[in-house]
Amino acid sequence: VFHHPDVALLCVTGGPGVVKAAMAAGKRVIAAGPGNPPVVVDETACLARAAESIIEGGAFDNNLLCIAEKEVFVVESVFDDFKAALRKAGARELDARAIEKLSQAAFEFEPGQGVGCGQAHLKRDLVGKDARVLAEAAGVQVPSSTLLLFGETPEDHAFVQVEQMMPFVPLVRVRDIDQAIAAAVKAEHGYRHTAIIHSRNVENVTRRAQALNTTLFVQNGPCT
Repeated sequence: VFHHPDVALLCVTGGPGVVKAAMAAGKRVIAAGPGNPPVVVDETACLARAAESIIEGGAFDNNLLCIAEKEVFVVESVFDDFKAALRKAGARELDARAIEKLSQAAFEFEPGQGVGCGQAHLKRDLVGKDARVLAEAAGVQVPSSTLLLFGETPEDHAFVQVEQMMPFVPLVRVRDIDQAIAAAVKAEHGYRHTAIIHSRNVENVTRRAQALNTTLFVQNGPCT
């Protein structure tokens, strides 16, 4: 198809391999780049709606989509209440020990490095697998109806900094909207792909949209 004489323009996604093949075809190419969409939840958000939206978007197709919620930065004053909202909406929380075990199963690390390293390389074994499979890798049993796993991590954790494509969403505790925006900019890596915010403060929403300047920007809803 790439080399067919009647094809003048290629539009591709699916990873660097197919993009490289398209670029080598000698045609005009529109290619999707990488994404690592950050979510911000501030103190004005409807926490129940935010939790439901993150489950809906982050669990869709087991988080394979490049637009999906990959990491969530939550303002400290509502952090614990937001975790409770996620649990109430059906997501399952992993503790630090389970997250560590899941991280070792999901990523390859350079010698001497651990999960607090954004330079980790994603393994393919768990990509696109159900939350139940991820939970088993973390040493936890969950009902087969579980759509999404979550747990608290530091900002530099591999699950935050690397696009992971599996239904586990790391939550990062931040001081305020300023720290949330700064952390989101760092995690998005300048891809300008997708960003999401849950807030009823128009000023916070505007500041975040301008700081990330992504192609897709979603407020108070799932990525889908």
